[in-house]
Amino acid sequence: MLEELKHDVCRANQALVRHGLVTLTFGNVSGIDAERLHVVIKPSGVPYAELQPAQMVVVDLSGTVVEGDLRPSTDTPTHLLLYQHFAQVGGITHVHSRFATMFAQARREISCLGTTHADHFHGSVPVTRPLSPAEVEHAYEANTARVIVERFAHLDPKVMPAVLVAGHGPFTWGRDAAASVVNAVALEVVAEMAFGTRVIDANAPDLEQHLLHKHHERKHGKDAYYGQDW
Repeated sequence: MLEELKHDVCRANQALVRHGLVTLTFGNVSGIDAERLHVVIKPSGVPYAELQPAQMVVVDLSGTVVEGDLRPSTDTPTHLLLYQHFAQVGGITHVHSRFATMFAQARREISCLGTTHADHFHGSVPVTRPLSPAEVEHAYEANTARVIVERFAHLDPKVMPAVLVAGHGPFTWGRDAAASVVNAVALEVVAEMAFGTRVIDANAPDLEQHLLHKHHERKHGKDAYYGQDW
């Protein structure tokens, strides 16, 4: 079942290696089907070089494996809960890319310092609160999603397709698995740029709001004019 989605999710996971976003098996990508009944996700601990579409695991939204011989990623409950709360999301990526993870470990948002950032993320990339001992002890992975959802109570996941989980690392999402990887690539780039900018000038100002809005809207707004129509 979902053979095309398995291929798409497998390719998206392999793309993490090409983009230098993963070390060892630190990361995973998933995608949800059009009916939003089943999720395809990377199997736990399988090296990226060995991944095949047939190894992708299909689960329902309760986390029950409905197809696949391997265990799904340990982050599966996080992905599932995010799909349930973010209805427009079709793919999710979780990695431990170096610069974005540095910000997550420092528990600092990634400020929007320039137009490169504004092209992808409308404002500072948010960071969650730390999980409590009880949240870590019981249903840790699901609670990871809950603190993300909590942080987005007043944010739009469509214009901010990324978050930093405090002490953990980044999650990104998009219309499908491939788009979620693109956002993970963009997040790592802007995280490195923000890090370098603050090294050069710790007091460098945030990008002016009118310029931030212009760059984001020309690419993502209702009257967007970036790119082609095909």
